[in-house]
Amino acid sequence: MTDQTPDADPDIPGKPISASRTTLSHIMTHNDTNLLGTVHGGVIMKLVDDAAGAVAGRHSGGPAVTASMDEMVFLEPVRVGDLVHVKSQVNWTGRTSMEIGVRVLAERWNESAPATQVGSAYLVFAAVDADGKPRRVPQVLPETDRDRRRNQEAQIRRTHRLARRRAIRELREKRAAEGFED
Repeated sequence: MTDQTPDADPDIPGKPISASRTTLSHIMTHNDTNLLGTVHGGVIMKLVDDAAGAVAGRHSGGPAVTASMDEMVFLEPVRVGDLVHVKSQVNWTGRTSMEIGVRVLAERWNESAPATQVGSAYLVFAAVDADGKPRRVPQVLPETDRDRRRNQEAQIRRTHRLARRRAIRELREKRAAEGFED
């Protein structure tokens, strides 16, 4: 696996990861809680999707829509009064899609202790035009060894996503041919 996307459009200049990397910060309030009194996972997932969407739009230079979210991991509970930082960046690009990696950190709003990682996720966004049709995206240009590692890991996740999709489609086609309905 390489850093290069084999079908990158030579007419669209590549963009370094740092050009679209972003952090979204939000203080958690009582409106964000679940029945246990901690912040609802769905609130965190929305922040993750918002931050990833901002990165996808910045990188692609226009609208992008969430195609999938996978490997959303909650490591620690988030509490009311926590200042949550959602850090996101493009890890990989294809012709029209991008994998965005997201780390979620939390710190007490009134303490000077360092933030701790409380979650992470990978999302795939598809760039779309005004009619909602897929459009080409710039190739992502990893800048550091860490960026290159993330790019290679993203390619592995992409291979697994495609294999899983193919296996499910084949199973459904087989079951349909046998007369079973899903």
